[in-house]
Amino acid sequence: MKEVTGNKVQRVLGIYTKLMDGCIVNKAEEAINYGVNERSIQRDIDDIRNFIDMDIENKGIINTVIYDRMKKGYRLETVYKLKLTNSEVLALCKILLDSRAFTKEEMLSMLKKLISCCVPMENQKMITDLIKNEEFHYVEPRHKTKFMNTMWKIGKAIRNCQYIEIDYTRTKDKKTVRRKLKPLAIMFSEYYFYLTAFIADKDVQKNFDVINDAFPTIYRMDRIKRLKVLDKHFHIPYSSRFEEGEFRKRVQFMYGGKLRKVKFKYTGLDVDAILDRLPTAVIIGEKNGAYIIEAEVFGNGIDMWMRSQGSVIEKIL
Repeated sequence: MKEVTGNKVQRVLGIYTKLMDGCIVNKAEEAINYGVNERSIQRDIDDIRNFIDMDIENKGIINTVIYDRMKKGYRLETVYKLKLTNSEVLALCKILLDSRAFTKEEMLSMLKKLISCCVPMENQKMITDLIKNEEFHYVEPRHKTKFMNTMWKIGKAIRNCQYIEIDYTRTKDKKTVRRKLKPLAIMFSEYYFYLTAFIADKDVQKNFDVINDAFPTIYRMDRIKRLKVLDKHFHIPYSSRFEEGEFRKRVQFMYGGKLRKVKFKYTGLDVDAILDRLPTAVIIGEKNGAYIIEAEVFGNGIDMWMRSQGSVIEKIL
């Protein structure tokens, strides 16, 4: 006898609701409840499985209908939650490639793992194809240094408030110096990862202009040649804690220094790009397409950035 469509829909929705509510679905019982044979209930369960598989990306959760032998029925089981959708994975792959922060070997390995772990099998080739040209032409940083293990050790030292000792190759004279530090945060900017930290050596502190201010010194991660995590802890009161988010809004090209205000005139086409670049910037005046902008920044990196903008920016203060 041909099954009535309306009855089937009602039955499938009823079984689906039971599964979503955490109930056990027994084929024999449901066949009696709905006046059909067990094969019909099995087809209903298969339809529900197919629907759940198709709905993975929308819900971000992988569910499956399994048979529980102990309870002699079907139940819904959450296998795991997807942290990222297909489009989010694609966006992250593009951002990673554009960062050029890692060696080619590390970059390709991370991309492969990201796609394999977060993207359903049927969509993996699509995402791989969308990034394969950028993978092929990827240019790794000139330092060619693998520093992720060092970065992880520093991250744990930050979490545990442990002093560290590093041998660091300076930019200005290529000299390698030793520093004892209170590590505060790991940050990323313009192709490089950085460590922000307070200097713990009093003799070294004498050579720094801002050492008495509440601002850290900055070290490029790939220039750390040796790291030792010391078995000694430091304490920074909560009220005096370093807030990397606030620091990041005010620093350009990771050039540290004193807190200052700058004012300039912008005559370019897209003032939003300027406001996005300088999160603390505010427009204090505008006339005939020329904007007067003021921003609070750390150090002299802002001067380098303003010079790079050519004639569209004129420094006022």
